[in-house]
Amino acid sequence: MNLRYRISQFMYGRYASYGIDLLTKVLAVFCIILSVLNLFVGSFLIYITETALFFYMFYRLFSRNIYKRQDENRNFTGIFGKIKDSFNFHRRRHSERHTHIYKKCPHCSVMLRLPRRSGEHTVCCPRCKNNFKVKVR
Repeated sequence: MNLRYRISQFMYGRYASYGIDLLTKVLAVFCIILSVLNLFVGSFLIYITETALFFYMFYRLFSRNIYKRQDENRNFTGIFGKIKDSFNFHRRRHSERHTHIYKKCPHCSVMLRLPRRSGEHTVCCPRCKNNFKVKVR
């Protein structure tokens, strides 16, 4: 029996055979970052954390409980997606600060992107159809 066949038999039914998911990639990046950081700091606590993340990453890859690993990744992707959306929103808001302003609707709290024109304006919320006044400086 050749080595390739043995490896494929070992990996059959394991989570890694479906590809590497986002949680595994993030764990790998954190392991690399902690390794580089530990080269300069030399902390035993960082070493333990790095090793635990490394073993958890490989535990996930070689696990046969595929549904549990998919559920972990789904939960992580939901949290990671919210954080990523928040950063993208703030980056967009900063890049458009000269041309647009962002105001919350007082009724439904949705964030509205309005053109930056000085004065007092009446705005109609597209979600709840509530009219409210906005002052732009």
